[in-house]
Amino acid sequence: MTKKFIIENIKTLLYALIIAILIRSILIQPFYIPSSSMEPNLLVGDRLFVTKYSYGYSKHSFPFSPPLFNGRILSKKPKRGDVVVFKTPADNRTDYIKRLIGIPGDELQFIDGNLIINNELIFTEILKKNDYVFCGSQKLNVRTYQENINNKKYNVSYSIKNSFDNSDLYIVPKDHYFFLGDNRDCSKDSRFLSDVGYVHKDNLVGKAQFLFFSSDRRKGSVFAFWKWNETLRFERFLKKIR
Repeated sequence: MTKKFIIENIKTLLYALIIAILIRSILIQPFYIPSSSMEPNLLVGDRLFVTKYSYGYSKHSFPFSPPLFNGRILSKKPKRGDVVVFKTPADNRTDYIKRLIGIPGDELQFIDGNLIINNELIFTEILKKNDYVFCGSQKLNVRTYQENINNKKYNVSYSIKNSFDNSDLYIVPKDHYFFLGDNRDCSKDSRFLSDVGYVHKDNLVGKAQFLFFSSDRRKGSVFAFWKWNETLRFERFLKKIR
């Protein structure tokens, strides 16, 4: 094995690494769903692709958030109803995935379980009066609704007991966004101002587009191929995210 051969292989690995970082930073990045806060739409064990170019780029578009520049470049405004990955303002490191509900200047409030945005009731249609989702390892009895915001329809769940019925008035500041989990009574999101709160536009990482893989770890390891008929959710492969 010659010195030239070793050097050429090292160069090849470096080129491959650079290309991978560019693709991850500029085009798409895979993400894993670790919690049940977005049920019934995103399940624990889902793996999805997020497009980085959807909202432009900030330092958080790159691995480890290097301070290459301030603000966003090629910035595009997200829309209500988008499912977005962002860095939580609490530490500017942890990735959260939630649904964008409020844009700068919006006034939001929950009144008797109804979501009100700018004094307008967000239309919901009940789909299931007695359903369940997970909240961690526990099953939560819920009512499942279809919510319609900006003509974008998606399902949300509210606990039958001890639901988040009423809230203070939230006023979204300039250059910030308000996010909710679809599992409304099992989600740490913008309603909790000290933990997440309003998310600055520079913290947006990208838009969730579609699932490419999904497995139910409660039923076994993905490496146990003899259980794939139970653990792999084939019906969720390549599913577009609403």
